[in-house]
Amino acid sequence: MKQMSQDNSLRDQIIALYDEMSPQLQQAARYVLENPQEVALVSMRGLARNAGVQPATMTRLAKFMGLAGYEDIRAYYAKAIRMRADGFAARAMERETTVPDQGSDLAQHMLQSLAAQITKLSEPESLARIQAVANRLNQARRIYVLGLRSCHSVAWHFHYVMTLLGEKTIHLDGPAGTGGDGLLHATDKDVLLVVSISPYALHSLELAAAAREQGMAVITITDSEVSPLIAISEVAVLCSTESQTFFHTLTPALAISEVLCGLLASQDRLGALEALQNADRHLQSLNTYANNIPRRRI
Repeated sequence: MKQMSQDNSLRDQIIALYDEMSPQLQQAARYVLENPQEVALVSMRGLARNAGVQPATMTRLAKFMGLAGYEDIRAYYAKAIRMRADGFAARAMERETTVPDQGSDLAQHMLQSLAAQITKLSEPESLARIQAVANRLNQARRIYVLGLRSCHSVAWHFHYVMTLLGEKTIHLDGPAGTGGDGLLHATDKDVLLVVSISPYALHSLELAAAAREQGMAVITITDSEVSPLIAISEVAVLCSTESQTFFHTLTPALAISEVLCGLLASQDRLGALEALQNADRHLQSLNTYANNIPRRRI
């Protein structure tokens, strides 16, 4: 059992002690970190069920943190919610009952959940992180972009949009396992932007560690304060991946990518405009897009 410091928040304490926890306690702790509104509003048994652990594990987590019991964890997060300037997420949790299984009700529930996740990104802490990432990317000579498996689409989208603005990004997406070769000429003036969520692709973690050893700054879009990438990241933006279906959502991560592209373009408006005009001329010369849409025949 650890003695909880009065100087740090419970959240900070959980993050600091995460590596010392057993796998079951880590599973419970991660769920608590990622679902603070639920901690405040759902019973211990319900929270344990959603986290995939036994209720006793929640009690053990509290004891590990030096607390009397689980109610101290709930009280902490309930107070945090009351102190929030906005209560959108909390009110959304209060309105939730059961998750629909099918049809338009499930679609509505999924879309409302995505809207709440996007709204959460506009909170001050997330905005500050996103701006810090944009500033750091803007300072870099080159931005190496990495995202594997499901995260590939987010990394590719960021790289694609940035190619319209110039040649600053290099996508680590080589065939036949050669993606890491792109780091051959990277220097400490470059950064690696890596997108990775649980379950974390092992090769992403390995390449991020290799980039860090080369002296590159690692910038991360990930899903948790206890992501294995946090320890080696200069700046990280956190995004929710919770979904009402069997797959994780990537919508918040994609939104972060789009916002970063917009912020980078806005930091050099004249240069971005010139690059986009050049891109337009090139795409027009290749007849990439249809200029005239044929009329439908009836």
